[in-house]
Amino acid sequence: MVKKMTKKQKNMLKRIIISFVLLAALMICEHMGVFGSWTDTWLLLPFYAVPYLIIGYDIIYKAARNIRNGQIFDENFLMMLATFGAFGVREYSEAAAVMLFYQVGELFQSYAVGKSRQSIADMMDICPEYANIEQDGALVQVDPDDVEVGSVIVVKPGERIPLDGVVIEGESFIDTAALTGESVPRKTSAGEEIFSGCVNGNGTLKIKTTKEFDDSTVAKILELVENASSKKAKTEKFITKFARYYTPVVTIAAVLLAFVPPLILGGGLGMWIQRACTFLVISCPCALVISVPLGFFGGIGAASRMGVLVKGGNFLEAVAEMTTIVFDKTGTLTKGEFKVTKILLAERRNGEEANDGQETGDGEASSGDRVKKVCENSSGENSEKKRKLLELAALGEGYSNHPIAVSIREAYEKDGGKLEMSRVEEAKETAGHGICVRVDGREVLLGNEKLMQLEDIDYEPVAEAGTIVYAACEKQYLGAVVISDVVKEGAAEAICSMKKVGVKKCVMLTGDRKQAADKVAGELGIDEVHAELLPADKVSIVETLLANQRGKEKLAFAGDGINDAPVLSRADIGIAMGSMGSDAAIEAADVVLMDDDVKKIAAVVKCARKTLRIVKQNIVFALGIKALVLILGALGMANMWEAVFADVGVAVIAIMNSMRALRAD
Repeated sequence: MVKKMTKKQKNMLKRIIISFVLLAALMICEHMGVFGSWTDTWLLLPFYAVPYLIIGYDIIYKAARNIRNGQIFDENFLMMLATFGAFGVREYSEAAAVMLFYQVGELFQSYAVGKSRQSIADMMDICPEYANIEQDGALVQVDPDDVEVGSVIVVKPGERIPLDGVVIEGESFIDTAALTGESVPRKTSAGEEIFSGCVNGNGTLKIKTTKEFDDSTVAKILELVENASSKKAKTEKFITKFARYYTPVVTIAAVLLAFVPPLILGGGLGMWIQRACTFLVISCPCALVISVPLGFFGGIGAASRMGVLVKGGNFLEAVAEMTTIVFDKTGTLTKGEFKVTKILLAERRNGEEANDGQETGDGEASSGDRVKKVCENSSGENSEKKRKLLELAALGEGYSNHPIAVSIREAYEKDGGKLEMSRVEEAKETAGHGICVRVDGREVLLGNEKLMQLEDIDYEPVAEAGTIVYAACEKQYLGAVVISDVVKEGAAEAICSMKKVGVKKCVMLTGDRKQAADKVAGELGIDEVHAELLPADKVSIVETLLANQRGKEKLAFAGDGINDAPVLSRADIGIAMGSMGSDAAIEAADVVLMDDDVKKIAAVVKCARKTLRIVKQNIVFALGIKALVLILGALGMANMWEAVFADVGVAVIAIMNSMRALRAD
C-alpha cells in the first residue's frame, strides 16, 4: 500500500504514526500515575495538545478558513467543535484520539479514492507526448498539436500513435487495449486507418495524418474521461443536498443538547457538553459524502477497463434501471459488411424470358449503346446481362458512401469492371427510397420498392432475404441486386445475456426489408421488429416505446453513432458503437463501446446494478448506524469511543464496500 501512496499520503501516514506514538505514551503514563495530581487538571492540556496539533492542525486550518469564507457547516467544523468541546470538559485523551482516528479514516478514504480514480486515470496515459516528423533525413520530435493534417509521421516500435491517420508504409501489430480493453493486438498495414492512443508493436509505420490533435480519437476520449465525474447521478445529488442541510441541523441539535437539558433536568453542564461533543462526532456525514460518489466513480472505472466509456454517474444509474433496449440493425447487430449475393433479371412482359436469346456481341459498342441495350432488355447471355445490370447499378451508386453502394461498386470492380463516372450526371437522392441518376443521358432509378411505387414502375417484388436494390431505366424495370449483411459473432449471445440480467424487451429498428429484418431477428431472439423505416420513423418508434415505460424504467438505444444521433439523443441512454474512431458516436452517446462488442452491454448493466446496489447499501448502513448511536449518545449511553466507530468506523466500512465497485464481475 505504501508504495502506491502519493507524497501527501505518505506525509499524512508519518503524522499519524508520530501522533499515535505520543498519544499512546501519554495515556500509558497517565494510567500508571506518572502525572500524579495533574490528572483531571488543566496542566495536562499542553501535553495532549502536542499529538492533537500534529495530527489535526490542517483540520483546524480548513475549518477556520471556511468560517472566514462563510462556509461554516462542514465535517472540518464538526470535528474541530467536537474535539475543542472534549478538551473543554478535560477529556484530553478522547479529544486527541478522535482527531487521530478521524485522520486515519481520511487517509484510508484518500487512498481508496486514488485507487478508484486510477482505473480511469490509466486512460490518461494514452495521451501521446510527441510525434516524429522526418526533416533532412532525421527524425525530429514535435508536439502533436503542431502537426498539420496531411503530414507524414513516423511511429517506431513501442511508441504510442499520436494522431489519427492512414498507414502509407510499413506493417505492424497494434495494441488497442487502452481504447478497447481488447488484449489481442491487431495487425495493420499500408492503406489501413489507424487511431491515436494505440501502441505500435514490432514494426515501424509511416502514417499520413487525417485529423488535427484536438479532433483526434485520443483527444475526444480524454475530454470524455475528464468530464465523467462532473455528471452526478440523482443519488449523488441527493446526498450532496442532504449533507448541506444535515450538518447545520445536527450542529444546532448538539448546542441544544449541551445547554437545554441542564436547565430542564438539572445535572452538571460538563456532562451534557460531553454528550454534545459525542453527538457531533457521531453525526459527521463523511461516510455518506465520500462513499456514494466513490461507488459511482468505481463503477465508471470498472466499465472503462472493459473498453466501455460511461460519460457520468447519472448515465451509470440510468443503465442500472434499463428495462428496454432498442438496436439499430446495420453496424450494431450485423457487421455492416454488405456483399452482393444475387443478381435477378426481369422477365419479359410478352411471356418470353429476358434470359433467352443469343449473344449480343456488343463488346465494341459505345457506352450509350451499352446502356441502351440494357434499357431495352435486349437478348443475350445471362451472365452478360447480369454484368450490365451490375454495371448500371455501380454507376448509379458511384458517388454514394453508403455501405450498400460501396458493396455494389466492389462487386463490379471485383468482376473486372472499371467505372467511368464521366458517364453519370444529375444524381438525385430521395431519402429512404433510393437514387435517380442519368447514365449516358438515360434516366436510371435504383432503390427499394417504395421508389418503384413512387415512380409507377411495374416491378417484380423479390422475396429473397437481404437488402434488395431494384433497378429501372427509362421507366422500364430491369431487375434487382440482392445484398446481404452478416450477423455479428456473439450478437445472439449478447441478446441472451441482456435478458439474463433483467432487460425485459429487445427491439430492432431497420430501414431494411421486412424479410431481411425478420431473418436477423429470428437468429438473435429479438422480441420486436420494425422494418422498412425512414430515419424519422426511428425517432417516432422510440418516442412510442418511451411513452410505454413505467416508473423508473429506462430505455436505451444502441446504434453506430453516425446516422443515429437523433435517436441516441432522444433515448434515456444512448449506447454507440465507438468503432475506435467514430466522432459522432463519442459526441452523441452516453455510453460508448470502443470495440463495437454488443456483448459488453450486458456486462455494463451488471456493473451499473452492482454499483447502485453498493451505493444503496452504504446509505442504509451509514444512516442506520448513525441514527442508533446518535440516540445512544444523546441518552449518555455512548461515549467518545462509540462515537469514533460511528464516524470513522462506519466511513471505513462504507469506503471498503464502495471499492467493490472497481471489480467488473
